Amino acid sequence: MSVVVPSTRGCFVDACSFIDQCYSRCIRWRGDQKSPVSCCFKRLCFQMSESHFSVNVSAAPHGGNRDALQKADRPAKKRKRKHRELNQGEIDSRAFHEKIRSAILEGTKSLVDSAKLLGHLNGEMEAVKEALPCQACNLASLCDMAKELPLVDEKEVCPQLLVDEGGCMSNLDLFSRVTENAVDLASVVTLMGEEYVIPPHSAFLLSDFTRIQPLVHYGKRFDLIVIDPPWENKSVKRSRRYSSLPSSQLRRLPVPCLASPNSLVVTWVTNRPSHLRFVCEELYPHWGVQVVAEWYWVKVTTAGQFVFPLDSPHKKPYETLVLGRYGSSSSSETSKFPLEDQRLIVSVPSSLHSQKPSLAEVLKPYVGAGAKCLELFARNLQPGWTSWGNEVLRFQHTSYFTLTPLDDQADTPKDEATGSPGKPSHRHRSPTTVE
Repeated sequence: MSVVVPSTRGCFVDACSFIDQCYSRCIRWRGDQKSPVSCCFKRLCFQMSESHFSVNVSAAPHGGNRDALQKADRPAKKRKRKHRELNQGEIDSRAFHEKIRSAILEGTKSLVDSAKLLGHLNGEMEAVKEALPCQACNLASLCDMAKELPLVDEKEVCPQLLVDEGGCMSNLDLFSRVTENAVDLASVVTLMGEEYVIPPHSAFLLSDFTRIQPLVHYGKRFDLIVIDPPWENKSVKRSRRYSSLPSSQLRRLPVPCLASPNSLVVTWVTNRPSHLRFVCEELYPHWGVQVVAEWYWVKVTTAGQFVFPLDSPHKKPYETLVLGRYGSSSSSETSKFPLEDQRLIVSVPSSLHSQKPSLAEVLKPYVGAGAKCLELFARNLQPGWTSWGNEVLRFQHTSYFTLTPLDDQADTPKDEATGSPGKPSHRHRSPTTVE
């Protein structure tokens, strides 16, 4: 279950549980041999137990946790710095923060308190001795190498199956064709010499801007498009953890060719005001997308504290999502799935850089049943979704999962054990609604 506490303010999300529910039963392929396994994402990645409080904090959503409040309010040692005038970016950041501060503080406290009543955010940690997974990702480099290969003719750019009808792995071209896992179970397969866990009924294209055309020629129009751009900033340039992209290049994304009428377009935005202005005032209008709401992902620890001080002048415990409708020409079209403004998505973040929580269940009420969903600049896959990016398989590597062999086929239904095509069936508990 992903959405644990839905409310009028937003929702509390258990990101790790959503991942696990997709992989409770999998088929592991080694050549022509297959065996049933279960896959669990390593919960160690979601055990952020300590807040990064380095300044005096005036607000924290601890719900009455006096010790945590005292710790958070304890003044920290400050280095003496020369006074200087704020630049325009800092002035804009402060103004934006003041505008949304109350909604962030009050909404987070309400959702955290409700989650604690249901047994979540109690600060408990699993006793795990292993270190965080640190699998080196060369997918972007492989995409660069693939640019040297000849372009595939548009007529030949048709999707390919991850596993063919005979149950054997196909010879796959991951860089210029969309790959589909069209079976009811997740598949653990070897691609490019590494093992990856591919969710059921998912599709992906591993490429960069120069090879995005196969996605356009895929022949699908999507009702939901989530975009997580590799924004440029000083931290990224210093760390070189991933290649960033100038804002102006985002205009090249073929969103109008991929979006269905009235589709929901959601873009993750950093806390840099210039990026937010660019999306709202330039990028969305360029695509024909009308801004309808701004939501906020609030990051808390396993004890319910903000991961960074709410009023820190440097890093904030939240990120922004800009939601818009593509090609919506009448109010009757948008009224079918009205979007509320300033809703919160509260969760314990992953310790892995750039791993965002899934928005699949959070956005389901706003796109309707059976919606076709796409993620651009994806770093992981989701069941029922199409994903594109030059690191699209990054967090599908088996080093991020615990694989447990299942003793016999009794744990796997016969039709699913054979990898027969169909629709996935996941069982969900009904979430508790909080007003």
